[in-house]
Amino acid sequence: MNERPGQEAIASPEPVLNRVAARFTDKFEGIFSPETVERVVFESYTALARTATVTTHLPSLAEKFARDRLTALAQSQGLVTKTVPEILYVCVQNSGRSQMAAALTKHIAGDRVHVRSAGSQPAASLLPNVVEALAEIGIPMDEAFPKPLTDDVVRAADAVVTMGCGDACPLYPGKRYLDWDLADPAGLDLDGTRKVRDEIQRQIEHLLAELGQESKLGDVAEANS
Repeated sequence: MNERPGQEAIASPEPVLNRVAARFTDKFEGIFSPETVERVVFESYTALARTATVTTHLPSLAEKFARDRLTALAQSQGLVTKTVPEILYVCVQNSGRSQMAAALTKHIAGDRVHVRSAGSQPAASLLPNVVEALAEIGIPMDEAFPKPLTDDVVRAADAVVTMGCGDACPLYPGKRYLDWDLADPAGLDLDGTRKVRDEIQRQIEHLLAELGQESKLGDVAEANS
């Protein structure tokens, strides 16, 4: 089979990951050792590779994932000061509900909160109906991808919102845990996905108010309908 130019599978990701680790070693100098940075970078790649169906862009996704994990690890250890509340959304596959919640929260709250999402059993890609339902209200998902749930992002979170993942999320004292009972978009058509999107938006408004970060926007779904 002939590969298209620029789409060749990477024979070995190691050189790319080594360069990523070198950059992050400089970025996190004085916070983490080079060995810790390298371990997180390579672990992040391996974790994403378990469910990836296309590996062409996997190193760049691993770079984003590792950067976020290192930041979360530094926050959880008190090595980096949090400037805004941290919210973590967790569902099973990180392809539907938690992705919608993270995207909507960013859209509503902007930089007044920092948002992460993850899955207890991440899928290979986002659900098409979720991408379409968010595109309808002006939220692109081009850079979003399913990520596995890791201990560091849970420890860094101020509020952990679970959506159908049961007891997969580790519990830590002093954290705020919420469970939102929402239908899984994987089994819904576009209209059903819209209803889940709108319910998530309402739940987010309540959560932001409880965190002292009231939304300055009206109802996202209505405003963009």
